[in-house]
Amino acid sequence: MNLEELRRNYASRSLDLPDLHASPFAQFDLWMREAIETQVLEPNAMSLATVDAAGQPTLRTVLLKGFDERGFVFYTNYESNKARELTANPRVALLFPWLPLERQVSVTGVAARISAAESLKYFLSRPRDSQIGAWASRQSQVITTRSLLEQKFAEMKAKFAQGEIPLPTNWGGYRVAPETFEFWQGRPSRLHDRFVYRKNAAAAWTIERLMP
Repeated sequence: MNLEELRRNYASRSLDLPDLHASPFAQFDLWMREAIETQVLEPNAMSLATVDAAGQPTLRTVLLKGFDERGFVFYTNYESNKARELTANPRVALLFPWLPLERQVSVTGVAARISAAESLKYFLSRPRDSQIGAWASRQSQVITTRSLLEQKFAEMKAKFAQGEIPLPTNWGGYRVAPETFEFWQGRPSRLHDRFVYRKNAAAAWTIERLMP
């Protein structure tokens, strides 16, 4: 296998300053809609980077479940590795890799828990088995066999056979309040278009072009 020979010349699109919205949220909304319309696989999948108390970074993929000018929302178990890392250091990075569009968006910011009311509203919108799964899984804990997880799922399914399933106290959402956005568009000869939005002292957004 020779990975050095794997190459693709990005030439389908371009990005220039007049193309950009003044608001990075409006620009993100535009690109997200295009990713959905072009049927990119899991367009709301985002890589989430966290750092623990010892400075060790960790990266995983989660699903974006909402965004507005307050930030980007995802959900998890509050006893998971990622939640413990967010307690130690709430600063995070997000990456949306829309490869079929030769695009990516990266975001840096600070994560904070959302309200229990917001978490409950989303939790009740989930499929019933997904709700049960939140009760069955002690996320990030060591397990010896899958059958133990399936047994716990069956127990929770029997327990909540009737009526509405309550929100677990150890499950809910985080909102990442962005401090920077970078919009990246692939271009020929690796001369990619990159624009970064940063908040200034007046809490307004400035836009700068970056070298690829």
